[in-house]
Amino acid sequence: MLPTVSHILQLPVLRAAAPKVLGGTTGLDAPVRWVHVSEILDVGNLLSGGELVLTTGLELEKSPEESASFIRSLEAAGAAGLIVELVGQRQRSRTALEKAARTATLPVVVVEHRMRFVQVTEIVHRMIVAEQLERVERARDVHEAFTVLSLESADTQRVVEQAASMIGASVVLEDLSHLVLAYAGQHVSTTDLLDDWERRSRTTPFPAHTARSGPEQWLQAAVGVRQQVWGRLVVPTPSAAFDADEDMAIMVLERAAQTLAINRLADRDQRELSHHAQAGLLNALRQPRGLSEAEALARAGSLGLKRAPYYVPLVFRTALQAWGSPVLPADPFAGQQDERELLERLAKALKSSAGTALAASIQSGSVGMILALPARQQEEATLQILAEAAAGPTVEASSAVPPAWIIGIGRMKGTLLEAAAGIDEAAHVAESAATLREAGKPYYRATDVRLRGLLSLLRKDPRVQQFVESELSAVLQAEAEGKGEYLELLGLYLGSGGNKAAMARSGYLSRPTLYARLAKLEELLAVDLDDAESRTSLHVALLAHLIRGQ
Repeated sequence: MLPTVSHILQLPVLRAAAPKVLGGTTGLDAPVRWVHVSEILDVGNLLSGGELVLTTGLELEKSPEESASFIRSLEAAGAAGLIVELVGQRQRSRTALEKAARTATLPVVVVEHRMRFVQVTEIVHRMIVAEQLERVERARDVHEAFTVLSLESADTQRVVEQAASMIGASVVLEDLSHLVLAYAGQHVSTTDLLDDWERRSRTTPFPAHTARSGPEQWLQAAVGVRQQVWGRLVVPTPSAAFDADEDMAIMVLERAAQTLAINRLADRDQRELSHHAQAGLLNALRQPRGLSEAEALARAGSLGLKRAPYYVPLVFRTALQAWGSPVLPADPFAGQQDERELLERLAKALKSSAGTALAASIQSGSVGMILALPARQQEEATLQILAEAAAGPTVEASSAVPPAWIIGIGRMKGTLLEAAAGIDEAAHVAESAATLREAGKPYYRATDVRLRGLLSLLRKDPRVQQFVESELSAVLQAEAEGKGEYLELLGLYLGSGGNKAAMARSGYLSRPTLYARLAKLEELLAVDLDDAESRTSLHVALLAHLIRGQ
């Protein structure tokens, strides 16, 4: 930290000169950016702020009445303090300075013994330069630490913990929906740190740049690349060390945000590479790049896929526990073992069916397949056999218990390359079905998941989150502030197709009260609820919000 006026007055060279503070004691903790020696009174225009001014005061001896205007000019220039050397019988100057210092805001100090101004400037400037060097070294340490985290593609939690350690205060990473993605507490319990987080976060505006804002004065930095911001880093509980050097805290927070953004992009690239490596021939068929149908059939035939008039794309995806939370093994090798066991069961099951198939892992937790069938009418029977194989030896595919694998079915095609292109559609169906909360189907088609499935699939997309916040911000804000259950009212209204009379007849509220509430809701949303497009937009946003909450 920069030396303060109080710190400088404790230096031996000044203590030997017997300093005495005449006024402006509240400014003794002001940081000193530089030391300026001057013997002229019109020095204000030579200062840029933060200087400690040293003078013998000989000009004040000539015109003691100018002491007050001299001090005011220093205050206007932002000087940190004034030290006047009064040696010998200079009572007139001392009396004038004492009078002027009574109302001064900057420290006014007199010394009664001679001191070497050059020695004071050398010592203080050495301290200032040392502090600047320390800041450069700390900035280098921050840069190196986060560069290593970027090169190692460190996970989100590790980056947040590094930022919290360097700042000396708790750090929280949240997404655009105000949901906490990672946090690191510093001398504070998780309960205190995250208590009522969504409401507190919604009442804290997002600044255009890294700064404090909101009722709790959170320091925050955007996380994302250019216009693709997907979250923010927040320091909600400042510590003493944090307050003492906010500039350094801002630098750490911004560097951490950059690392998170870079690692997210790198992680996407890595998943793409892994996707290509694991999928092998199946991915080559999906992205043929000039591969002809004949060549595709020849390569697939060498792996056991027989030529057929019909091809069906499928994707087997790991099920979700309680239809909402991922059930992926903590050990990645265990996940690979599960995929190998599934492929073995499917291969055995196909021996008793009329079809053949090409199957491979297309990404972690997902297995893709192209099923070749000699006749269209054999599709349902073959799919049932595969569903039973995926469910395992102890679970029937028709059971109400959620299976270990969710199966998404794409549309039947007449060529191998067309079916390979349909793997994406099947993957979409499988992932969407995995977020549904009702079991009972051995496999799912696109007609089973529809809009709710699509929104379930896109629930973590920052663009969808931004859309939800844009459409429902006023209602969510009111809910956070406890100003009525407008979200429930909106859901009932949209669920009734905008039929107010039907809502009133249902006994939800009396007709006058209902109409008044709907008028208030319409005013709050600033849209026309009678407009079909507005209701559609609100309905989609509400569904996405509810699915995200699940």
